[in-house]
Amino acid sequence: MVSYAAGVVAARVGDEMSGPALMLAGYAVAGSAAEASALLAGITAAAAAGGPVLGAVLDRQRRPGRLLAASLVLYAIGLAMILVGLGRLPFAVTVLIAVLTGLLGPALSGGWTGQLPRVVPADRLPRANALDAMTFGMASLAGPVLAGSVTQALGASTAVVVSAALIGSAAPAAWILPGRPERVRDARRGSLISDLVAGLRAIAGKPRLARATLTSAVCCVAQGMLTACVPLLGDRVLGGAGRGALLLSCAAVSALVANAVLARFPQSVTPDSIIWGAALIQAGALALAATGRPAALAPALLLAGIGEGPQLTALFAVRHREAPEHLRGQIFTTGASLKITGFASGAAIAGPLAAWSLTGTLATAAGVAALAAPAFLAVPLDAVGRPEESVLPD
Repeated sequence: MVSYAAGVVAARVGDEMSGPALMLAGYAVAGSAAEASALLAGITAAAAAGGPVLGAVLDRQRRPGRLLAASLVLYAIGLAMILVGLGRLPFAVTVLIAVLTGLLGPALSGGWTGQLPRVVPADRLPRANALDAMTFGMASLAGPVLAGSVTQALGASTAVVVSAALIGSAAPAAWILPGRPERVRDARRGSLISDLVAGLRAIAGKPRLARATLTSAVCCVAQGMLTACVPLLGDRVLGGAGRGALLLSCAAVSALVANAVLARFPQSVTPDSIIWGAALIQAGALALAATGRPAALAPALLLAGIGEGPQLTALFAVRHREAPEHLRGQIFTTGASLKITGFASGAAIAGPLAAWSLTGTLATAAGVAALAAPAFLAVPLDAVGRPEESVLPD
């Protein structure tokens, strides 16, 4: 677990750092929020295709950690190639490189979490799940701070290099992850296509899993819109585009605190209820940010984190509860793909929209987040279903 934690923190901090760093690097070179957001959208857009395939291949491996390690190294190389292409290659070619790199994006999130049941005993999985979810909060806190600090001190290009180095440094920890039992591997003799169909069918066929997946993906659209606004918020409110990345740390701090409180009272609310309730909290936070008042910006980001952190922990709990063992890796990476794709869509929409009206973009993001709650309820449960058991840590 110590090796897993070290690797996952390095990979996720590098991932959280790479988004703002690429945004700032693109903004510095092109001087346009629209092109900067296109770069961010490019590296995440391919996740819809990359995640399911990566997860299906991971599920077929005797030692999936080794494929995960290779994916991390290739992702780091892709970041370096994007940096080299900025200002030297046509911008469309640089975006294409970002798209190809993004195929491996789920390796930084769901690819790790899907291996967790083989790292810890079953009776320790709930607490390990909460700790794993908290690494996202830690990364969300450290990544933007590093991106902003390194950009201010050494430039956005250096920030991209540091993020690539962090992601690559996680490869040894991934390489030594435990393998799966031979009997599980032997049970999977179908084609890769049949595995992909089975994984997608498992997500769509389990109502509680489908609800959680849909709601989290819609929330990620709103989160992508907020992130695309960060350079402009920093420029207009904090006196520098680089300082905008620090705003995301406000959400990360409150997400960590909210998860810590939730871990103390695990039976107080079910994971399923947390998922839709957290969507409404995020909608309120974005509406507060859309007021345009500088004094409301930090409280708005803090409120957003209160929604984002527990929602992620609850989402992992639902996935671990509902996913069949032989499809676990694919379900986690497919879920991560949908979230990343939602984030990319939000970033792509928000770039041109923010150039027209920053307040209007944040208000639109608030509306999108608000739609996630009815989207949750729109997926009907089976007539006879299991109670909403809690698998949060005790």
